[in-house]
Amino acid sequence: MSEQAKTASDIRADTWLDRRAPAAVRPYLRLMRVDRPIGTWLLLFPCWWSLGFAWLGGQHAHYALLFAVGALIMRGAGCTWNDITDRDYDVKVARTADRPIPSGAVSVRQAVVFLAVLLALALAILLTFNRFTVMLGAASLVLVFSYPFMKRITYWPQLFLGLTFNWGALIGWAAVDGSLALPCLLLYAGGIAWTLGYDTIYAHQDKEDDALIGVKSSALALGERSRPAVTAFYLAAVGCFALAGYFNGFTWPFWLGLLAGAAQLAWQARTVDFDDPADCLAKFHSNRWFGWIFLAGIVGDQVLLFRTFA
Repeated sequence: MSEQAKTASDIRADTWLDRRAPAAVRPYLRLMRVDRPIGTWLLLFPCWWSLGFAWLGGQHAHYALLFAVGALIMRGAGCTWNDITDRDYDVKVARTADRPIPSGAVSVRQAVVFLAVLLALALAILLTFNRFTVMLGAASLVLVFSYPFMKRITYWPQLFLGLTFNWGALIGWAAVDGSLALPCLLLYAGGIAWTLGYDTIYAHQDKEDDALIGVKSSALALGERSRPAVTAFYLAAVGCFALAGYFNGFTWPFWLGLLAGAAQLAWQARTVDFDDPADCLAKFHSNRWFGWIFLAGIVGDQVLLFRTFA
C-alpha cells in the first residue's frame, strides 16, 4: 500500500490499544472501534436522554451503567457486521483498507463468531429489563442488520443510521415506564434529524472514494447544498427536542441546556469545511459535546424537580 494510503487510514498508530492490549485481541477491539469511542457516545446519548426524561426520583439510575455497557457492545456488534458486509468496498478505500477484515487480521468466519458472542452479551443485558423493553430491543436488530446495505441502494443511508442509532431514545423510556409516550417519540425524531446532520458532515470525508466505487451518501446527494441542509437537520432536531421537553413538563435548566446545545450545533453547521476531511471529522466528533450539554440540561431539570418535591 502507498504511503498516502497509509496516512489516510482511519486506524491510528501508537494508541493505548497498541501499548496495552494483548496482540491477540487487538484486531477484535479494532473491529469494535474501542479505540474510537465517538460512535459509542452517539449511540449512548439517546439512551441517557430518554432515561433522564423518564427518571422517577433516580431509582432507575443504575440503568445508565447498563445502557453504557450495552451501547459499547452493540456499537461493536454493528461495526463488526458493517465490516463483514463492506469488506469488498473497504479494501478499495484508503481510509478503511487497514481495518481488520480487509487487511486479513481477522477472517470473515472469525468475525461472524465474534459477532455472535457480542450479540449474546447484549441479549444478557437486555433481559434484565421489562418484557416490553426486551421486545423493543430485539426489534432494533432489523435496523442493525439492514443498515450496511442502505449505502448501496439509496443516497440516504444517513437516515437509516438515524433510525438505528437513536433507538435508545425509545429504549430508555420503555425501561422505566414499560411503554412508549410522546416525549420519547419526539426525542427519537429529533435524534434522527441530529444524526442526519452529523453523519452528512462525516460522509464528506469519503465523498470522492464513494463516488468512484459506487457507494451512495447524503454528502453526494446534497453536494453544494450540504450547509443549508445540515442547518435544516439541526434546526429540526432542536425543534423536536424542544417539543419533547415541553410535553415532558421541563423547566429552565432543560431550556438552558437545549439553548447551549443549539449554539454548538449552529457552530458546526456554520464553520464546517466540507472539503477538508480533517475538519469534517473534528466537527463530527464535537457532537459528543452536544450530547453532554443536552444531557446536563435534562439531568439539571430532574434534580431541580426532585429537590422541589422532596
